[in-house]
This record gives sequence, structure tokens and C-alpha cells, in this order.
Amino acid sequence: MNKRYIYLFMIIGLFYSCSSSELVENWKNPEIDTFEAQKVLVIGISSNDSNRKVFEKKLVTELGKNGVNAVRSLDFFEETFTSTPRTEEDILALESQLVEKEFDAILLSKVVRIEDKVSTVQAYRNLDKTFNNFRDDYYENQEIYYNDGYYEEYQVFHAESSLYCICSDKDKELIWKGSIDITEPENIKKAVGDYIKVLVWALKGQRLLIIEDFEDEDIDL
Repeated sequence: MNKRYIYLFMIIGLFYSCSSSELVENWKNPEIDTFEAQKVLVIGISSNDSNRKVFEKKLVTELGKNGVNAVRSLDFFEETFTSTPRTEEDILALESQLVEKEFDAILLSKVVRIEDKVSTVQAYRNLDKTFNNFRDDYYENQEIYYNDGYYEEYQVFHAESSLYCICSDKDKELIWKGSIDITEPENIKKAVGDYIKVLVWALKGQRLLIIEDFEDEDIDL
């Protein structure tokens, strides 16, 4: 058994034993093998500014540890950008600004309300609503920013992260989408930390943003 598979088995065992977050489904553009970005905008859509700050800061830090140049949306958006609904034209203008600032990818994360832990069938049903570009995804979900009661009645959260390419020389498109269950949403610090661990692990496994080379060496067990 080579080092790469031993590493993956160890990580999978760790997640399933102690993590409050679990990857339940993921989709990758079949036309893309690997994807590296020069500059990534990290967006956490949340009505709770404190939680959003914690999430974006932790994710940017973790991506930085893995050699990814990432920027928080909190450091890029104007303060009033998320306080009111934005038109599709506004978001299109935002995309143009990002390209001008040499961003070529967006990693967008949001929580989708559910009443119970997502079953396999429900997970597939949720994935049916896939956005092909950042503009549509943001436009349809921006209500989360300013609707304080969006999650109140739900005890188990189902979250999604989507990686979009906004490369100036390519079509703006969805590269990857992952659905992650959060089973302990009341413990914000643990939930955010576990979510990010699962998210980064999934990106590494799909060779997106974080590209690692493993030596195929046999090891005697």
C-alpha cells in the first residue's frame, strides 16, 4: 500500500471519529483534472457577522498554510454591500472588479436550512439545484445576510461550498461543489473548525486549489 492511500485512510478515520461535520456529497466538473488559482476570494454568506468573520478568517488562514493566496470578502466588500439585496447587474459588476484585482476564483460557502440530518436521497435532491456560476448562486442566496431568522428553527445544518472560476480568459463556471452536514451547530468554534477541516480535505482530495504530490512508495505493514 502506498503512502497516499495510507494518508487518506488515516484522515478519513479521524474525521468520522471526532468531527461534527461530514462530507455527504460532492461534484467536480468532469472537464477539470486539477485547478490552481492565483488569488481566491473567500465568501461566507451568513446573517451573523461574528460567525462570518470567524469562518472567513479561519478558512483564509488554513488555505494560506497550504500555499493558497486567499482574501476574505470582509476585506474586499464595502460595508454596505451585504446589508441590502443586490441586483444581478451589481453582482456582474462585482465579478468585473474581482477580475481587475487579479482574482481568478471564488470559494463561496453557505448554510442551507433543513429540519433533520440529510438522508442520501435528500442530499441528491439538494444537489439538483446547482448554480453554474457565482453570480446566480450569490443572487439566489443573498437573503441569508440580512434575514436574522433564517436558521432559528433548525438543529442540524446542511452547508454547501462551491468553487467558481472567474478567470478572465475562460468562461466563468462552477468547478466543484460539496455538501457538508454540521451536526453540532450550537458550538460555533468547533463547527467552523471541523467544517473547514472537511472542506480543505475535500479540496486536497480533488486536487483543487491545493495540489499535493505523493510518492508512490510501497510500505511494509
